Amino acid sequence: REQRLKSLRSDLALSEAALQRADAALASIRHAQEQAEAERDRLQGRIQEGHREHSDARSRLEAARARAQERQSRRTRLEHEAAEVTRETAVAREAVERARADLAVALSQQEDLAARLPALEAERDDRRAALTAARARAQSAQIASRDLMILSESRRSQETSVATGLARMADQRDQLNRRCAELDAELAVGDTPINELHARLDALLAQRLEVESELQAARRSLEDADAQIRDLEQLRSAAEERVTGSRDAIEQARLAAQENRVRREALAEQFAATQHELAQVIQGLPENADVPAWEEQLDGVRADVARLGQVNLAAIDELKEQSERKEYLDRQHADLTDALSTLEEAMRKIDKETRTRFEDTFEKINNGLKEKFPRLFGGGHAYLELVGDDVLGAGVAVMARPPGKRNSTIHLLSGGEKALTAVALVFSIFDLNPAPFCLLDEVDAPLDEHNVGRFCEIVRDMSERVQFIFITHNKATMELASQLIGVTMTEPGVSRLVAVDVEEAVRLAAV
Repeated sequence: REQRLKSLRSDLALSEAALQRADAALASIRHAQEQAEAERDRLQGRIQEGHREHSDARSRLEAARARAQERQSRRTRLEHEAAEVTRETAVAREAVERARADLAVALSQQEDLAARLPALEAERDDRRAALTAARARAQSAQIASRDLMILSESRRSQETSVATGLARMADQRDQLNRRCAELDAELAVGDTPINELHARLDALLAQRLEVESELQAARRSLEDADAQIRDLEQLRSAAEERVTGSRDAIEQARLAAQENRVRREALAEQFAATQHELAQVIQGLPENADVPAWEEQLDGVRADVARLGQVNLAAIDELKEQSERKEYLDRQHADLTDALSTLEEAMRKIDKETRTRFEDTFEKINNGLKEKFPRLFGGGHAYLELVGDDVLGAGVAVMARPPGKRNSTIHLLSGGEKALTAVALVFSIFDLNPAPFCLLDEVDAPLDEHNVGRFCEIVRDMSERVQFIFITHNKATMELASQLIGVTMTEPGVSRLVAVDVEEAVRLAAV
């Protein structure tokens, strides 16, 4: 593993050297391109100045000609001025021709540089990818070696603790041996009082046995008395239940007799209302007459009549109306059932599509975070994790582990590490769904110099696709900007905006 680490370090050193050479070549090419652009801009400025001078000369010539008709005395001086203007125009034209030739040369050089630029950028990207892979391999090897070192240290500490425990136990054994010797000496000297105490102890133990036997006998008698009491309580409860049952039976019999008496009186009154003799009716009954069955049938007929109630002559119309209403409600129920089925199917499709899109988006953002986190931290790894079983209702936890640390969640990171992790996550989302611009408010405030450099590098790469607007006090971050806008207070309570075009400022400085 050490040999592999050495080989990886040597490969890493070679890759870094090649990358430095490529960066130096790219920087020189960019410097040459900037110089060519500055020369082109300077020549364009001279051309514009020549045009302005030419237009000024022409205007002065026309004014001189107008004034020549009015003032004959100034003709000589005006002709001299016209000659001077003509000479200046010729000089300006010559300067324009030279500027055009220089511009053509600069454009050809720019085309050559532009043709070489993609190849150099591709080579730089390849070198960076190789460097990132080598750094990742070296980081994993370092983590493995660090784990082995931690394991060996833990084993060494366990061995040390075991040795310390053995030494401590040996000391305790020596102390116990010494204490046993002292106790043996004391026992040899004081056996007499111990014998007396043993005799008293035996007497007290015998007395205690007698007391315990008496106590057990008393407990047994108490338990027998409790058992008898429980049996008597059960007998009393059974007797009370029988008495209660007898009382209930007597009360029910009394109520039944009263009910029969009242019913007999009512029947007698009803029979008296029919103006028939009871004896004649009884004689006229057939031999197989079943009075209880007749009474039961009569009660059923009375109940049916009571349920029918009054005769409703409009029942047919009401039946027709209710039938039509039932058909209408059945159609409405069928429509609602179909609509409910359609909605449930649509909800299932939406859930399935949402689940698929969420998983796809989650995987893409997770891959982007895994790729950008090592670039911002110079190693380590990070990933997204779902918190919950249901994909649509689960939360998302950011698991980040910078190089040299063993934390599990983002809450255990420092302020700068949290900021870089958030930047990696936001840039991963921007890669998936880029916006027209991105606003960064003092993101680099908690970062140190090395982290600011890596932050600027990834912002420079993404600025080709996204326009960045950032608020910062860091000079290294300001160097990325093409437009600077500052706020100054020239007077107390009066703020003023100051805007700087960086390219224009560089061009003016070059001139």
